Amino acid sequence: MCGLAGLIDPTHRLSKETLRSTIDTMTDTLEHRGPDARGTWVSLEQGVALGHRRLAIRDLSPTGNQPMISASGRYILVYNGEIYALQQLIQDLTRAGTFFRGSSDTEVLLEACATFGIEKTLPRLVGMFAFALFDRQEKTLWCVRDRLGIKPFYWAWQDAVFFFGSELKALRAYKGWQPMLDRDSIASFTRFGYIPAPRTIYKNVHKLESGHLLKFTFGKEPEVYPFWRARDVVMRGLQEREMQDDEQRQIEELETLLKEAVKCRFVADVPIGALLSGGIDSSLVTALIAEQSASPIHTFSIGFSDQEYNEAPYAAAVAQHLGTQHTELYADVASALRLVEMLPHVYDEPFADSSQIPTMLVCALIRKHVSVALSGDGGDELFAGYNRYQLARQHRLFSHFPYISLWAKVLKSDICTRICRLGTHFFPHQFPSQLDNKLRKLANVMALSSEKEIYQNLVSYWQHPDSLVLKATELQTLLQDRTLEKDIPDFCDRMQFLDLATYLPEDILMKGDRASMHVALETRVPLLDHRVVEFTWKLPPSLKLRKRTTKWALRQILYKRVPKALIERPKMGFGVPLHAWLRGPLRPWAEELLEKRLLQQQGIFDPTPIRATWQAHLEGADEGYPLWDILVFQSWLQAQENVSLS
Repeated sequence: MCGLAGLIDPTHRLSKETLRSTIDTMTDTLEHRGPDARGTWVSLEQGVALGHRRLAIRDLSPTGNQPMISASGRYILVYNGEIYALQQLIQDLTRAGTFFRGSSDTEVLLEACATFGIEKTLPRLVGMFAFALFDRQEKTLWCVRDRLGIKPFYWAWQDAVFFFGSELKALRAYKGWQPMLDRDSIASFTRFGYIPAPRTIYKNVHKLESGHLLKFTFGKEPEVYPFWRARDVVMRGLQEREMQDDEQRQIEELETLLKEAVKCRFVADVPIGALLSGGIDSSLVTALIAEQSASPIHTFSIGFSDQEYNEAPYAAAVAQHLGTQHTELYADVASALRLVEMLPHVYDEPFADSSQIPTMLVCALIRKHVSVALSGDGGDELFAGYNRYQLARQHRLFSHFPYISLWAKVLKSDICTRICRLGTHFFPHQFPSQLDNKLRKLANVMALSSEKEIYQNLVSYWQHPDSLVLKATELQTLLQDRTLEKDIPDFCDRMQFLDLATYLPEDILMKGDRASMHVALETRVPLLDHRVVEFTWKLPPSLKLRKRTTKWALRQILYKRVPKALIERPKMGFGVPLHAWLRGPLRPWAEELLEKRLLQQQGIFDPTPIRATWQAHLEGADEGYPLWDILVFQSWLQAQENVSLS
């Protein structure tokens, strides 16, 4: 796992000194991603500069350092990620006459591209990757982001200069660029808590989308096109699903795929562990590692004193059963809150998933012991684990009830809220975590008619971004695609696809990448092996969500390894007591950022709905999530220098 940066100036607008100094500065902004080695490659003749920071995981010797030049001298590679299951690729390259200087996956990737061509190499890759490959002969730069968007890649092309990096801070280091905030992106941020790809917080700066390839040839504009599309995978899977009828065989085949996905990711030349929350996904990944490891594996979890958010005891019980070397950290409020002021630097565009805080804490804990950790990310999207999938089913049920508006009012009432909180407090194992918030979401859903409105409501922080953000028009995303309903008729399938294509790469995976790489920790996600992803879409819905049981197939595989009693409990999520913090220790910070005069001076938001929401929260309503959305943006904006507003 590493950080990469690059600058292409084919018309030689920059002086030789500027080219060299700029790539040095861009590369140094990514030191946290790769503390083990630093390298740059500069061609003054062609106006190309590439930089790399290395976190050494495989082949710790200098033969794995980057930028790496191919044996022929024609190609130069900077690469972030890990390629697994290399045996067949190495055999094919050896037969083609390749002689390997080291044992890194970087060299295998480079020589495969040099031998077979980049477009024929990509389908053969299993893993997570973002890389840039420069062809000196054709004067062409190829940029790639992996199928699921596990690794990040940002790029811009302005004034005939092309520049890119693993994080936006690397692009900010290019002095020839004047960053300008994009109001439309801010509007979409207030809805989702992240900025949908391919846009970023800045005008004319882009995320390379998941499964996409960018080709930049001197004298031409960049071309961006997909080499793998989740939508194609979904539609093929739905067609094949009709031909499947043996559930037990399907579960066995899924189990085989998961074993292989875990096995090939438990290979490194440094210590490896697992992030264990005690939930279905992380417990299954840990169990599959444990049964394939010759010695006890390291597992890690984080706990909070607030029992509504504390999964540590469940993780400890699973760890004890599996015989792992378990380490847990109980985070006090002070240590968690200290991270708040770091968020604008770690997530260098606004990002409002509050579970970023415990994610950063657990990554820092893990990095003290190991350099690589496996996680269970992806299970919710692939196996219908989110509560919103059940809410969609409940909407169909409640829509047949008489007096639907009265039912919605009951669910939203203060009496219902008090009952839920008392139940959660006195009967934590029987009452789902944050039940009052979930019932309020259901009440909101009950008032809607179209499936598109329901999904949009469930994934939104603010429902009317165009009026909240001044002079802005919300970005068009997959949610507005009118062909989706025809191509993916089932509502639950459609929600899973939307989550896979948007929420997963832009929220879940981005959160994990920044939190882990901030402390130079590599995280691997075996459930998102593309072979597993493609197979899950062939499974019938009943193997994902069966009545009220989520992740049904995963549970059957897990119960063979971990007693059901250790796993069965209401879904908690990985969060923090945000609502209480904003009324308590974070209140002065929030008051300052939400001050009416400040909001008016900035000219970005309409202060009226924000102030009204803040007041309602102080009076007892749970408005922590929409407020966190605004607070994260305000905090990020304060930390910026030399940024103009469109």
